[in-house]
Parts: sequence; structure tokens; C-alpha cells
Amino acid sequence: MKFKTRHCFLLIVFVFTSLFSFSQFRPKDIYWTPDGNGYMIIENGNIVRHDLSTGNETTLVSSQELIPQGKQTPLSFNIYSFSPGNKRLLIFTNTAKVWRYKTRGDYWVYDATTKTLTQLGKSLPSQSLMFAKISPDGAKAAYVSGHNIYVENLTTHKITALTTNGTRKFINGTFDWVYEEEFGCRDGFRWSPDSKKIAFWQVDATKIRDYYMLNTTDSVYSRIIPVEYPKVGEPPSPVRIGVITVATDKVQWMKVPGDPQQHYIPRMEWADNSIQLVLQQLNRKQNESKLFFCDVNTGDAKNFYTETDKAFIDIKSRWNDDDPTGWDWFKSGKDFLWVSEKDGWRHIYRIDRTGKETLITNGNYDIDNIKCIDEKNNYVYFMASPDNATQLYLFRTKLDGQGTLEKLSPANETGTHDYNISPFAKYAMHEFSSHDIFPSGEWISLPDHKPLDPAKSIANNMRVDTRNKDRIKFFKVTTDDGISLDAWMAMPANFDSTKKYPSVFYVYGEPAASTVTDRYGAQRNFLYNGDMSQDGYFQFSVDNRGTPSLRGAEWRKSIYKQLGRLNIRDLGLAAKKILDHPWFDRDRVAVWGWSGGGSSTMNLLFQFPEIFKTGIAIAAVTNLLYYDNIYEERYMGLPQENMDDYVLGSPIHYAKNLQGNLLFVHGTGDDNVQYDNAEKMLNELIKYHKQFRFMPYPNRTHSLSEGEGTFQHLMTLYTDYLREFCPPGAK
Repeated sequence: MKFKTRHCFLLIVFVFTSLFSFSQFRPKDIYWTPDGNGYMIIENGNIVRHDLSTGNETTLVSSQELIPQGKQTPLSFNIYSFSPGNKRLLIFTNTAKVWRYKTRGDYWVYDATTKTLTQLGKSLPSQSLMFAKISPDGAKAAYVSGHNIYVENLTTHKITALTTNGTRKFINGTFDWVYEEEFGCRDGFRWSPDSKKIAFWQVDATKIRDYYMLNTTDSVYSRIIPVEYPKVGEPPSPVRIGVITVATDKVQWMKVPGDPQQHYIPRMEWADNSIQLVLQQLNRKQNESKLFFCDVNTGDAKNFYTETDKAFIDIKSRWNDDDPTGWDWFKSGKDFLWVSEKDGWRHIYRIDRTGKETLITNGNYDIDNIKCIDEKNNYVYFMASPDNATQLYLFRTKLDGQGTLEKLSPANETGTHDYNISPFAKYAMHEFSSHDIFPSGEWISLPDHKPLDPAKSIANNMRVDTRNKDRIKFFKVTTDDGISLDAWMAMPANFDSTKKYPSVFYVYGEPAASTVTDRYGAQRNFLYNGDMSQDGYFQFSVDNRGTPSLRGAEWRKSIYKQLGRLNIRDLGLAAKKILDHPWFDRDRVAVWGWSGGGSSTMNLLFQFPEIFKTGIAIAAVTNLLYYDNIYEERYMGLPQENMDDYVLGSPIHYAKNLQGNLLFVHGTGDDNVQYDNAEKMLNELIKYHKQFRFMPYPNRTHSLSEGEGTFQHLMTLYTDYLREFCPPGAK
């Protein structure tokens, strides 16, 4: 139901963090060296270090050193990590997808001292290893296979199973479907700094009912695919944290108070030492967050920081580039950074080990995400946009809370910036674009933001898309409720104000993402097979209340218990206001969206039939009660307490109001927004004798990305339907 980094169909550019982590399972564009002076990159199969301070290039490992014994070609890979001192290289290859990302595969270790290449877990099934990490002392590697944790001696290659009770629904060292989808949790274990212990999550999903998907395409007999999927109203899977002493296999369980079936643990790390863990516990409603220190020898847990909210509390993956790992320690482990919306804005706080907090980002603005801590110079770097929520810029302020807000992004580069900052904030890879400026990048020094090579700087190579400059407009629309909303408009070519044009609204509407962002390509309809401007369409998108826009906590949390109503009212009233001009053809107004946007499309078509005449809904949640518990209960509360809000927020409740044209698309193998959503809506429309078109894509997932010809078929289907029921061109 979410988008952001989860769905390839949104053409989102992945933002890779600069953390030098052994738990990385997605490829980074670069890997920073620990000293912050250079970066590593794969070039022609070689791992090459580029020193930004000198300009020197050094091949650290050549492709010829990565040829397995008995093979003729080097390993193919794009994910790797080095042990301290670059003594051992860990390579992830032959990868396979687990739900959303390729987190399962084979791992190899190259020993730079002995010049040997060895496969890890050779006695375990091929392509079964997950999240391999070399211990901090470089002597061992740990990994997950078959829902159990293993450790392997890198000298003798003896493999020891640290857990043996793992099954599909009793999970050690990784997570079930819903923790992965909603908390971004995948890698479920951590080496202690002294390499003697491993802390891990254990998830008991044995009481979670399975949703049965049916694979009818891969053989002459159908095959059942079970997914442990807690629907709304179902209690969470009990989760506990254990610490294994590697030498003895002894496990000490952390004694975190509270009923495990009424709480979540979305974050856990070593507390910058080898004797304590620090973890976050959320209650089931996700409106109370507690931080605990846990003694790894006794399991005793001490609550030292608590936060509550009338609506919900966001987790780290919402303010750290979709990555829930890591804990931002500084001051020799005495303090850490934390993000909270407790004062009405998403701010960075400094918290010590007693729970005492200091506000660092003081002012009426939201931070988007933290980019780097420069403890030596007493600064934290972060993204924000105090004056325009559709854009992003780099800022910094003092770690001690005594500083003023400093904008580092160039004043003349108006749009959306991104930065991959080196350790110690010495250098950064800087990227920039806007709706009318093509994407470009440069290497810069910090904090002066000077390009390392002026000839290759963004300022000297900026290219304006003159077509978009004339065609795309950002504006604000104020609804009859007095709510000011950000929006963009893409105009038809050769616009003539004396004629009438069709309008197509692109919507999402849910708390997981915004559609009104000032970056290049965000206004392109990737499903339309042609040029919508040349064909004579107006296109619009509006950012309703409840989206994660940087407009304050009240903006984001106003949707609490109002999903499917407040956001839909905002979008409907905004469309009404926008279309109040003589050059819009009120009989040719279409709306479309995917996932949560598909739900919004149906709600708009059903609740505002006087405005929207045609809708294309893809992979839509049709009944809020059919989605998972973590997402829906975060934004809607528990259905046992406010069932009416769930009913009134669901598109299926309004299906009887369909008057216009509906194209409904869904993959039968969708593990995210499951196929029961589609069939329940079909039955409801049939019951009320509503005519529509429906396209099921056999065995395709939520992204509809599988199968030869699928995307081209979907584009053609989408385009033909839009042209048939919302014909292009001026009249």
C-alpha cells in the first residue's frame, strides 16, 4: 500500500546511505572509506579506491582475484564490504528476492593476506544465506540460513549453528512479512563490538494466520503459497531479543516488560559497548515509544526515555532514508541523536543516557532526514526545506543546540537536492534537479560546498528543460474548507484558452508518500504510452493533508482515524477548485493511482462522482480491514475500538455510488495488497449492477513487474482506456 522505495513502478530514484555497514543488502552507488577521504566503487569488476584529497586511484581488489577455483570468470556482484583494515572482503552474489529485495544468496570471502577466495556456508543450501557480517575482529562471519543463525570461523571454516529451532514461522535473525514491510526490518542480528556475542530478534509468527496465494501459472496443478500476514485487528507476532555468547551458544533473553503480543520492537543495537543493548519498544497502537537499556548478562531492561502522542509516532525508517539500522552515538557513547515531533515539528534532539534531552533544530520547520554527524566540529547535517515543502536542501546546525540554522545548498539551485556525505563531513556526492532542470551531480567539499572540479560542477553544467519550464507549474490551491494544498499542473502543448481540455489527476493520498515534489521526472506519467502534453491533456497532482510533507506534525497527523475521508475530501475539493475555469471540460476528468493511490482513486470516483468521470485504480486496498495490522492500526487505531472509521474510510463502502467509468487492475500474486481486495470489490460492484472493466495479471506481485511483456501490456491497457473514456485534445 506504500510507495517510496518499495515499488519500482513509481520510478523512484533510490537514495543510498553512506553508512559503512556490513549488513548492507542493497547496492550502494559508492562506499566511503572510513577516514572520509575517499570512496570505493566497482569498475569493470575491480574494487577501486578514489582518493578525493589527492585524486589518486588504487585498485584494492582486482576481478582476477575473484575467480572461484575451477571457474573461468570472476564473481558478479554489486554488494560488498570490507572487514577492518581491508584484510577481508565479503561479497554477496547469486542473489534472490525475498518479498521486496534480493536479501538471499551466496557469500564469498576474499582474504587479502593469503590471496584466497572461499565461499561461506558451503554445506548449507545454495542461495540460502542472508545478511552475512564479518565480526569486528575479522575472525568470524555470521549469517542466517533457513531462519537460523550460523557462525563460521574464517580460518578453519568450521560452521556452528547458534540457533536450531527456526522455521518459516519461528524466525531467528530476520523477520516476518509485516515487520519487513512496515518497519523496514530485514537484517535481524548484530555482532557485539568485542566479537564475543550476537544480539538477535526472534519472531514467533506461529499464531499468525496465513493468507493463501494461489500460483496457477507455473505448473498444470495449482500451488498454494502461504504468507504469514496479520490483518487489521489481529495481535502482533510476539518478538523477543536474545544475546548469544558465541563460544558457548548460551542465550540470554532480554527482560523487556509488557505483553509481547501488544508491543513491537522495531529497533535494537549495541549501546556503543559490549555489555548493553539499546532498543525501542512501541505499543500496539504505536502512540507510545519507550527506549530501554538492557544488560546482556542478566537481561535486565531499564526504561530511560518515553514519548507519547495523541495520534502515532514515526520510526527511524521515516527519517533516515528508509533504513532502521544504526544508532547515532557521539560523545564517546554518552549521547545520541533522536528525532521527535513532540513540539509539533520533526526535530532532532540530543539525548543522554539518563534520558535528558536537548533540542538541536530549534524553529518552526521539519527536518527530513539526518545525513551526517560531524562531532569534531560540533555539527549535524540534515535535509530540510523550511520555506517550500516540495523541495529539499542541505542544512547544518550545532550539536550542542546552541547553533543557528545554516543552509549549505546553493541559493540559485532551486529544487530538490540530495547528498551522500563522507564520514567526518569532509566531502559529499551532491545531486540536484527540479521539474525543469535535468538531474546532475558533482563532488563537493564541505562545509564550503565547493565543487572539487569546477569544470564538472552543477553550476557550470546545469541544463534547463525549456519544454518543462513552460509546461509545468507549481501552485497552491485553497479548498472551501480553507485548507491550502501544494499542487502541480502539466499543461497541454499549444494551449488555447478559448477551448476545453481533458484533465487527468494523479493521486496517492496516504501517509506513506507525497506526489508533489519539485524534482525532475516526478510529473511524468510513466504509464501513458505517448506524450500527454502533445495529445492535449492537462495533468494535476495535489498533496493532501496526512502525507509526509514537511508541513508540521499537525498536517501529517490530521489524518489519524480519518483515512479515506479527510484525504479524499481534500483531493476532491481541490479538484473542484482547480477545475473552476472555462477551459476545462467537466465531462472529461479522470483520476488514477497505484496501491494507496488506487484506493484514493476509487474513493474519489465513488465519493465525488460529480467531478471524476473516469478512474484507473491499480492494486488498490478496497477494504481497510484487509490490510496489515501495523500500517492500518498506526493511522486508524484498533478496529475493536473504532470500527466505524474503518468502514467509512474504505472504498468498498461507497462502491454503490459508481456513476463513471472504472478500470480496475490487480495482480493475483500480490502479497502486499492481496487479491481478496479485488474480488470483494468485484462482488460489491456486481451486487449493485455497476459496469466496469477488470484486468487481473496472473501471479504478478504488487509491482506488476513480473512476466514477459507485462509492463508494455499495462501501458497499452492504461493508455487505451484513458483515450477511450477521457478522450485527448481540445474541443
